[in-house]
Amino acid sequence: METQEIITSTMFDFEDGNGAVPAHRHPNGGGWVADTAKVEDTAYVGPDALVYGQSKVKDQAKVFGEAIIKGEAEVFGNALVYGEAKVYNNAKVYGESEVYGNAEVYDRAKVCRDARVYGESWVYGESWVYGQAEVYGQAEVYGKARVYGQARVFDDGQVYDRAKVYGNARVFDEAVVFGEALVYGESDVFGYASVHGHAEVYEVGEVSDYSEITDHAKVYGRARISGYAVVHENAQVCGRIKVCDHAEVGDFSLEIDITDPAPDE
Repeated sequence: METQEIITSTMFDFEDGNGAVPAHRHPNGGGWVADTAKVEDTAYVGPDALVYGQSKVKDQAKVFGEAIIKGEAEVFGNALVYGEAKVYNNAKVYGESEVYGNAEVYDRAKVCRDARVYGESWVYGESWVYGQAEVYGQAEVYGKARVYGQARVFDDGQVYDRAKVYGNARVFDEAVVFGEALVYGESDVFGYASVHGHAEVYEVGEVSDYSEITDHAKVYGRARISGYAVVHENAQVCGRIKVCDHAEVGDFSLEIDITDPAPDE
């Protein structure tokens, strides 16, 4: 006859301002779990991890290190949360995703599939990070932003509002992508650059050094925008071309055949 382990509650202070509350050690891992939280037997909660509030840890998910799951957050599937990471409010981490280091995922944000969020990065609001995307360093993804595919947002990069970064695109240094802007393909946005409005940067486009792409402008091909340049209105800059040194491109197009050598090569 099978025997079922009896879980005995005691009092434990999760140091969240509510004092000691009824809690127990999770049988799979030994971490503290508040009686108000729900952790399935198949899930692992390591000895130094904490799960409390109305949060849920399900399936084969693992929470370990000094990670904290609280509020009404959910961790499920085969997701891993570890290090000193925190998942809270109504956030969800699931699939094969990992949140670790000192990263925080909160509000109604979602991290799923094979995504990685780590370092001291924050993912919050109603943003999603999914696919094989990575957010790390001190990067932030928030609002209703989406980062997916194999995109990378790192250093102090920020993606927010309804912006999308996907494909193999990268946003880093202190660059920002916001509004309803799209950055995708193999493009890079870095060096305090900003892409916003309904602007698009794609293919192998590069935007750097305090440059700004805004309105409905498009930068693509192997175009390089740098040195405080501004591309705006309905402008399109494409091919192997470089716009720099405070130049401004308005409501027209600049194009050099992609087979031509780049100006700085």
